Amino acid sequence: MIVAVNGSGIKQTKWHEFAVRFLLGGVVTAGAAAIADKFGPNFGGLFLAFPAILAASVSLVEKHERQRKEKKGLHGIRRGRQTAAADAVGAAMGSVGLISFAWFTCKFVGNHNAALVITGATALWAMISAAVWWTRKRKLYRRLWHRSSRRPSQA
Repeated sequence: MIVAVNGSGIKQTKWHEFAVRFLLGGVVTAGAAAIADKFGPNFGGLFLAFPAILAASVSLVEKHERQRKEKKGLHGIRRGRQTAAADAVGAAMGSVGLISFAWFTCKFVGNHNAALVITGATALWAMISAAVWWTRKRKLYRRLWHRSSRRPSQA
């Protein structure tokens, strides 16, 4: 798999689908703020890490992939689910990087220049996320390679 930016999804997305994403993001953010008011900012901050638009994004990815397959005369339900699952896995891998970003920022922002801390945290996030992606890609490659190298014995 080659990582690339593809803007075709923006053309497929209708205005009300963007509205749903923003609405869900706002609801999650407002919920995190209410939790922070009641239990304090440290606890409320945990809920800001929730990928606010993930639920809307995954459902839209599934819908668009299914529609794309149906236009070609295929069923598309299974492919849509697989694509949505891959999107969710990518979000989970990126979340590992975000945890490192949060840890680094929390650890160093009080005693150091904020701009340098954010720059360092961003670099750490990018490195950790890339390492998680690369590790998963390598594991999948090994699993597929071992599966394809096993051939039935010829008697």
